[in-house]
Amino acid sequence: MASKFITVSLLSLASLLPAGAVEAQSALIQPAVLNSATVRDVQVTPVVTNRRYYRRRHARRKTIKRVGIGAAGGAAIGALAGGGPGAAIGAVAGGGAGALYDHHEKTKGR
Repeated sequence: MASKFITVSLLSLASLLPAGAVEAQSALIQPAVLNSATVRDVQVTPVVTNRRYYRRRHARRKTIKRVGIGAAGGAAIGALAGGGPGAAIGAVAGGGAGALYDHHEKTKGR
């Protein structure tokens, strides 16, 4: 891999020289030979990706807020529609809807 890189870079440098200088320089340019001694001295740099890590702030508090607002809204609508038992059913349904919304918000973009 490194010898291909060196060869390509030397060829690109040779293309920048005037036409007469290429023949004169071709005798001086020799491909690099890698042996185990030179490979051991090479340091490998880790590849850095574009991934960022964000600190999740107040995740549990947001979950409680979203589920609680959903449950309160469901209870209010259920109480208007069916009295006491309707409020209980609405609270459960609203809490479930709030939990679904919370899961959607937490996994957005993944």
